[in-house]
Amino acid sequence: MTEDDRVRRLLRDLEGFVADASYTVGLGLDAYLEESGAGRVLRNNGRHILVQVATVVEKLPVAFKEAHPQIDWVAIGRMRNLIAHHYVKVNDRLVFTTLATRIPGLARDLELGE
Repeated sequence: MTEDDRVRRLLRDLEGFVADASYTVGLGLDAYLEESGAGRVLRNNGRHILVQVATVVEKLPVAFKEAHPQIDWVAIGRMRNLIAHHYVKVNDRLVFTTLATRIPGLARDLELGE
């Protein structure tokens, strides 16, 4: 598999995670923050989406990242580390906001789904 093929595959994966984020956000903030089993599942889903996005980003070649300097690649990794290693400190409103704004922004910056 060539590097271009690998990047295309990673970007397809990222498109799927963007769609998952959109679906999750579409259920609404109240449902996301609800103190119930359903709310907990949504919050876990939201966190997992961000970890998946960061995993894809981590695998992208340096040259690809350098070609997109408008993206804060480091912040994406930091969010993943916060969720994975310091989950008790995670602010679920911030996660929801990230799913609602930063993930679609990333998709626009990378021209995904066009």
